[in-house]
Order: sequence, then structure tokens, then C-alpha cells
Amino acid sequence: MDQFTVESVLNIIREFVPKDASISVADSEKYIYYQPSKQVDLRIKPGDLFSEKTATYKALSVRKKIGVQVESNVFGVPYYGLSVPIMDEGNPLGAVTAILPSKPLILPTSFLTIKTDDRWIPLPYDEIMYLEAQNRKTKIQSERVSGFHKMNLSELEFILPSDSFIRVHRSYIVNINYIQEILPDFHSTFLLIMKDNSKIQVSQTYASQFRRALGF
Repeated sequence: MDQFTVESVLNIIREFVPKDASISVADSEKYIYYQPSKQVDLRIKPGDLFSEKTATYKALSVRKKIGVQVESNVFGVPYYGLSVPIMDEGNPLGAVTAILPSKPLILPTSFLTIKTDDRWIPLPYDEIMYLEAQNRKTKIQSERVSGFHKMNLSELEFILPSDSFIRVHRSYIVNINYIQEILPDFHSTFLLIMKDNSKIQVSQTYASQFRRALGF
């Protein structure tokens, strides 16, 4: 993974991870970048190999995003890791891991509660059309209502079922069941037409992952 790729990934991650999270970036066998936080510091150094007990290793092994509690016998302090593998042609190149002092708030497994102007509404996952990052909050859009959730997009990405929801842009996650059309766009990217006729761009960063997920 070259430096340009690392910087590109970090520019995305820094906008969405919680402020109390440390961030590590690894290739297929060692850490190549580490940014500690005040809340939890694993004292990782670039060049350190990661063990089989780390969140990084487990995300690379299963080849999908994971959230896992790691005990103190690995780094000397316990942590909760949210790790996302970086894939190329189905092969894991490395992983980005948000390192938290404890497991984030666990939400119900079938709905998100959103706030509209004057009320709160429980919205089942299968009614959510897309999610949009707006000022460290997340706008939730369905066909019948829209509102905001206090968690950011990356936190919600780990909670939503990965068989229906996919990240397509630094600011968007879409429910693939609400995609009406997929149009080619500039520089090998795509433009999604959703069932409410809204348009969402699949950015170049997520284009390959999007194609693999939808099998085209």
C-alpha cells in the first residue's frame, strides 16, 4: 500500500471516527501508520507486526469489517477495534482500524430511532433508503420520512447489516434494495438513481468495492 493510498484512506477515516479513537493502518503483515488518541494508546510503531489476536488480523482473515473486543494481554491495555479490510480484486491489501477504549453503544438490531423536527421515529432497517453524513450527524432518508441520528456514518456502518447496506461515498451509505438504476459516470465511477429519483454518486474510492458487492 503506497503513501498516496494511506493518505487517501486517512482523509476519509479522520472525518468519521470518534474523537477518542486511535487509528492504525496496516498492510498484509505489519502496521504502516499509527495515530494515538488521549483515551487509548496501544503504542504501535510503524513496522510492528500484528498478531493473530488483533482486530486488524481478524478483519483481514474474514475479509470484511468487524468489531471485536481485544484483551489487555495483546498490547497491555484492552481495547475495542472496529476494523475494515482494504480489498483489491478480492484480495486483502491491508486494514484500517479505529481503536476505542470500550465498545460503542449497541443499538437495536432491526431499527434506528431518528429525530425529526418535533418527534422521534423508530425506522426499521428495511425502510431506510440511504444515509448521508451532515455535520458529524447522519441524515436518515426513507420513502416516508427523513430525520437525523446522532451517531456518525462510520459508527452506523458497523451496525447496519452488510448484506443490504454499502458505503458508496465518504458521505453516503445506500440500501441496495432502493437502487433503481446504476449509470456510468466520470473516471470509472457510477451514479445511482434511487427509487425516490434522488441521485447519489459512487466515488472512485468505493467504486471497485461497489462493483464487487453487486457482482458486475
